[in-house]
Amino acid sequence: MTSLETYFKNSQPLDQYIEDMTENQENVLSIYNSFSIPQDDERLEKIKSLPYSKVLVITEDWCGDAMMNLPILKHISEALHFEVRVFHRDENTDLIDQYLTNGTARSIPIFVFLNDEFEQQTVWGPRSRHAQNFVDETRSKLPAKDDPTFDDKAAETHAIISNRYKTDSQMWKYVYDSILDKLITK
Repeated sequence: MTSLETYFKNSQPLDQYIEDMTENQENVLSIYNSFSIPQDDERLEKIKSLPYSKVLVITEDWCGDAMMNLPILKHISEALHFEVRVFHRDENTDLIDQYLTNGTARSIPIFVFLNDEFEQQTVWGPRSRHAQNFVDETRSKLPAKDDPTFDDKAAETHAIISNRYKTDSQMWKYVYDSILDKLITK
C-alpha cells in the first residue's frame, strides 16, 4: 500500500491546484477573498502547539463541497503554516478508499492532517455538521428516483446547495469552526 508520505509528495501544492482549476476556480477564489479568519481566535494558538504540519487533501475540481471548504482550509493553513497538497481522487481510488464516508461513499473533500513524519493525526471531511444538515434537509424534498421529475428536481436541489455554499458566510464560519474543533479534539 502506498504511504501517505508518497501520496503527499506526489500531489499538487494547493495554490497550483487552484491555479489549474477549470470548473470551480472562480467560486473558490471568491469565497477565499470574502472569508476572513476571526480575530484573536485562541484555538489557533492551541493548534500551533499540536503536531500538525501538513494537509493531504483528496478532492476533485467539480466538487461543490470542496468549492466551499478549500478556501476555508487555505486560510487556516496560512495562519498555521501548514503545507497543503491536493490529490485528485479519481486518479487513484486506493487513497479515497481508506477514507470512505459511512464506510461506502467516496465523498470529498477529505482533509488528512499529518505531522512532520507524514503520520496521520486526524481527518476532516467531507462537510461540517451544519452543512450536512442543510444538504440532508434540502435533499429530503426530492421525489423518488423513479419519479419522472427526479432529474429536474435533483438539478434544482444541486443549484440551491451550490448557491448557498457560494454566498452564505455563516456556512463558511461553520466549516471553519468544524475544522478547528476537529484539530483540537482529534
